[in-house]
Amino acid sequence: MKEDDLLARWLNDDLSEKELAEFEASPDFEKYHKIKNYTAHLEVDDLDENAMLSNILQQKKTAPKVIPLYKKRLFRVAAIFVLALGITFVMKNFVPQSQTANFGEKTTFSLPDNSEVVLNSGSEINYKKWNWDTNRRLELKGEAYFRVSKGRRFEVQTPLGKVSVLGTQFNVKARKNRFDVTCYEGRVKVNYASTQIILTRGQSVTFENGKQFNTDIKSSKPAWIDNQICFNKENIKSILDELQRQYDITIELNADHTTSLFTGKLPTKDLDMALQIISTTYHLKAKKVSKNKIIFDEK
Repeated sequence: MKEDDLLARWLNDDLSEKELAEFEASPDFEKYHKIKNYTAHLEVDDLDENAMLSNILQQKKTAPKVIPLYKKRLFRVAAIFVLALGITFVMKNFVPQSQTANFGEKTTFSLPDNSEVVLNSGSEINYKKWNWDTNRRLELKGEAYFRVSKGRRFEVQTPLGKVSVLGTQFNVKARKNRFDVTCYEGRVKVNYASTQIILTRGQSVTFENGKQFNTDIKSSKPAWIDNQICFNKENIKSILDELQRQYDITIELNADHTTSLFTGKLPTKDLDMALQIISTTYHLKAKKVSKNKIIFDEK
């Protein structure tokens, strides 16, 4: 008989007299007897299985707080949205705004006070929206026509000079060393170097190489608004530069006897006609060597 089985029967008082005598004679009996005497003093309540199950079912389990994955995504999207709004606000109000008209294009846009600006080809304007109503100031490179809403002083700063107005309509052109300002409505104050001049409706002023030229005009808006370029005593280099901007082309001049000044108009939507007028005026021959390149040679 196995010892484990004999031990179990002894603990349950299930041994015969012979078996009990043999077990008591075994060398490990004394050890088993001490254990039995010690455990006899331990008291264990009867196990009520039904009561235990009922108690488990009635206990309220506190579930850990778990944020669903879709809510985490919503929080992240909301944070990004708020950040984007902040960046957009700063960009639109504090960071300088830029408007450009590429070669062969014109751009029309409105300023924060609804003043309207038309940019001629190859021109750029920079300004800030922040506090615009009390600081209507912008920087111009090139040529632009302005219809200014009434309000505080309106300033146009160019590399060659500054124009200050209230509500009015005027044109400013600053190309290389030539500065042209024309007033079509209201009054315009022009600052060029140490010279200051007031223009009223129908007056125009040109500064070039330190010289001043005053002209009276009859039109109500710049010719380039209606797809024509108006020149007043300009050299052929300036004329060809303007054609390159208007048509987005390259022009090469191979002629020496072209020093006379030109006064007149050229179309900005008919290149062949513009080339013919220049050829006739300066006794040149125009040759198209590619789609976007023209060469003028002497006849």
